[in-house]
Amino acid sequence: MTSRGAKYWSTGTIPLIAPDLLGSIISSASDIAVVVSDMGQILSVLVNPQQKGLDVQEDWNGLDMREVLTPESATKLERRLAEFASGVENDKPLELNHRGSSGLQFPIRYSFHQVGPDGAILLLGRDLRPIAEMQQQLVEAQLALERDYELNRDIATRMRVLLDISRDAIAFVALNTGRITDLNGSAAQILGGSVEDLKGAAFADELTGGAGTDVLDQLARAGRSDGAARTELTARRTRTPLMVGVTLFRAAGERMLVCRMDRADHAAAGTQALNDNLARLYDSCAEGIVVTDRSGQIVSANDGFLDLADLDNSGLALGRNLSDFLVRGGVDLKVMSDNAVRNGQIKLYATRFRTDVGVELPVEISVSYLDDAESPMLGFILRDGTRNEAPRAAPGGVDDDTMRSIRELVGTASLKELVGETSDVVEKMCIETAVELTGNNRVAAAEMLGLSRQSLYVKLRKYGLLARNDD
Repeated sequence: MTSRGAKYWSTGTIPLIAPDLLGSIISSASDIAVVVSDMGQILSVLVNPQQKGLDVQEDWNGLDMREVLTPESATKLERRLAEFASGVENDKPLELNHRGSSGLQFPIRYSFHQVGPDGAILLLGRDLRPIAEMQQQLVEAQLALERDYELNRDIATRMRVLLDISRDAIAFVALNTGRITDLNGSAAQILGGSVEDLKGAAFADELTGGAGTDVLDQLARAGRSDGAARTELTARRTRTPLMVGVTLFRAAGERMLVCRMDRADHAAAGTQALNDNLARLYDSCAEGIVVTDRSGQIVSANDGFLDLADLDNSGLALGRNLSDFLVRGGVDLKVMSDNAVRNGQIKLYATRFRTDVGVELPVEISVSYLDDAESPMLGFILRDGTRNEAPRAAPGGVDDDTMRSIRELVGTASLKELVGETSDVVEKMCIETAVELTGNNRVAAAEMLGLSRQSLYVKLRKYGLLARNDD
């Protein structure tokens, strides 16, 4: 285009294009160029060399173009050819879907141009596959958004129903703004307002703490602490003392507080009722219950323990070490206390108990670590295992799978060899268990197994456990 503008193309000044260059220019200016007769027969096909993905075959030449189109597109082509035949000019591009040899369809937008006196028509096409792919991606994105929207609506509805039917007073507070994002009717009632009025209000304005106390900071500290954190506050409107339990969490990059509010008198009553029930359970429980300090010194013992230990009153147990009542003494106590402190609890530790008059009996002991910052304790529950020993020692106690495995070994070796190998397996398992329970304390493991330290070292070396345990 020169300064003469569009006149350059209409005044005949444009130079003639050599025939050998015309095809190259047309194929470069479009993705595909097709010359068809006025009846729709394909006379020539040119494909842009850059469009390698177009499923266009060389044998299109001579075919009726309707044969390479879908039925709907063939109908549209017939209408356009009829317009050309009747002399109607239509410059509007036409989108046609082609049928490829692989069975897939690909869309092309064609512009139609009359060329030559014989009625031939030049179709310059633009590949619409990138646009179609983008449209498909947009449709999939829209469907994904709609699914997410429905999911969010479902979650919001469930949360709303859960809040409404909950008897607990619950409020959600955004930590960065300090404002209530949501609450239920119980929370609105306890704060002395309505859900509509309180939603969006500053939570700190609805509560008062101690003198000079930042309420939101107090709640945030409670939320960051471990366990069921509760803090004492007062509802500003109703002057009601509250116990507020706080949980801190993060959602969508925003830190939130879940505040569970209860009247202080109700909370105290509930705590007192729980304490009373636990006290009655402690006193009347048939199992022995003992609370000790970290060293094993007995702090309290119930009647069940006194019966088990043949003691007349609790004064005879208080101040003594629990290891005095265990046959293996400090070994068992250390194993139980170390594992309870490390894991929080252990269940059904089998050992032997010695009463105050020297009678030995089997017991199963469960231990819980009572983790208190000032004075951590250990809680022991002891169950008399005498009644459990009879079934264990009863004839026929070996299960069918074990008997089947033993039968399969018969005939593979002599009886003496079979018994020896079985004994070795059991012995190795017992040694591994003792070493694991004592935390690789070999002195304690030897005492637990009734072996000398030298014998234990010999057996560890025999079964290849010595180097592994040193690691």
